[in-house]
Amino acid sequence: MNKKLKKNLIEYGIIGAVIIGLFVTGLHTEVFGFLQRGILATGIMDPKIEDKADIASVTPAKGAVLDLNLINSKGEKVNMEQYRGKVIFLNFWATWCPPCIAEMPGINKLYQDVKDDNVEFIMLSVDQNFEKAKKFKERKGYDFEIYRAAGPIPQMYSTRSIPTTYVIDANGNLALTHLGMGDFYTKDFKQFLTELQ
Repeated sequence: MNKKLKKNLIEYGIIGAVIIGLFVTGLHTEVFGFLQRGILATGIMDPKIEDKADIASVTPAKGAVLDLNLINSKGEKVNMEQYRGKVIFLNFWATWCPPCIAEMPGINKLYQDVKDDNVEFIMLSVDQNFEKAKKFKERKGYDFEIYRAAGPIPQMYSTRSIPTTYVIDANGNLALTHLGMGDFYTKDFKQFLTELQ
């Protein structure tokens, strides 16, 4: 066996061992999420927002379904209807989803900045085991509350893309649907939320 082939086999063996190690330990989600956070930093994944007035002038308001039963991490039952009159940031996520992990630090910073501005965050976990989601939130030290569905999810929020984010304005109209990860911690997005109140 020549030296170049032997060197290549060793390199591939090490890379393979690292990848297998990440999957066996369950750290692959965290590592891939960290790498995807770099993509978010470029700005190419920012949600496409426009001036609310421009949207309203060309499209009729689409009422959002607020009849969604939830249970928070403390075991309390909540219905999304009780947040009518507030801007609602509804995000579907899971602990096994690297793009979800990538966008969470930005969402937490956004939450810290606007939580007192009549904006409600519903971070809806689609994990099979909600305990896993609660432990993840605790480990990461996120400030927002997490929820699980306590009944059927309305068709309006049916998605095959995780994460998916919906923003509902204070009048109960669907203002934004963003499929996939996004960088929501931007000046423009904060201004967008302000305009929805």
